[in-house]
Amino acid sequence: MIEITNVDDHRVDDFRDLSAADRRPDRPGGRGLVIAEGTIVISRLLDSAYPVRALLGVPRRIEQLAAPLSDLDVPVYRTSAEIMATVVGFHLNRGVLAVADRADQPDPATLVARSRLLAVLEGIGDHENLGSIFRNAAALGIDGVLLGPGCSDPLYRRSVRVSMGHVLRVPFATLTDLTTGFALLHENGYRTLALTPRPTATRLADLGPVDGRVAVLLGSEGPGLTDAALLGADEQVRIPMAKDVDSLNVATAAAVVFHALGQSG
Repeated sequence: MIEITNVDDHRVDDFRDLSAADRRPDRPGGRGLVIAEGTIVISRLLDSAYPVRALLGVPRRIEQLAAPLSDLDVPVYRTSAEIMATVVGFHLNRGVLAVADRADQPDPATLVARSRLLAVLEGIGDHENLGSIFRNAAALGIDGVLLGPGCSDPLYRRSVRVSMGHVLRVPFATLTDLTTGFALLHENGYRTLALTPRPTATRLADLGPVDGRVAVLLGSEGPGLTDAALLGADEQVRIPMAKDVDSLNVATAAAVVFHALGQSG
């Protein structure tokens, strides 16, 4: 336990100016650090494969983490809320942060080979939607996530927070392009389902039992999946909507489909 009384103390530089775009550790040129906020998310980080570097927080929040920290040999920096806000660059209601190095993720071929249910994302650029999808994936039995073109970094601070730390337990891999991804999925016996609001798509309830390996494709808010993604999938699937409602938030739609696939398996 190390007391921090000076905002310029270099020992807490990993936590400094987290809201400034040119200082964010996840940005290109940054150090790729993973930042967890709050006791719940930090507890999940401590229980993950991500190597923790340090914690920074107010005394009350640090005390709440005493049990999971008891066997961990890392610096724990304790300070006031005022000093913490100045270091971080904004007031943090959750009162505690942890920073970790990234863990190795499986390559796409390995993830596809060892999974049964996968989510394939295209153009999910919103960090909160991305974090919500990972939280839903963890809750509803999805084995892994393939990140296609246009997806944001799932380990950005906001995604980690919104996922409630579950992005740290759901494996993911990055696809260079969807053509390669489709080939990999089909070679491994996956049935690929593209989610779309198009009225010509099969109703989710009409799919019937979904056995074997399945990958569900989800696109960005607004434009949704590209034509290439829709045409490359084995089947297009829709969630029926009430009159005058054209779509659901992508994370909500993902939860509906993940639940249906889990019930079918």
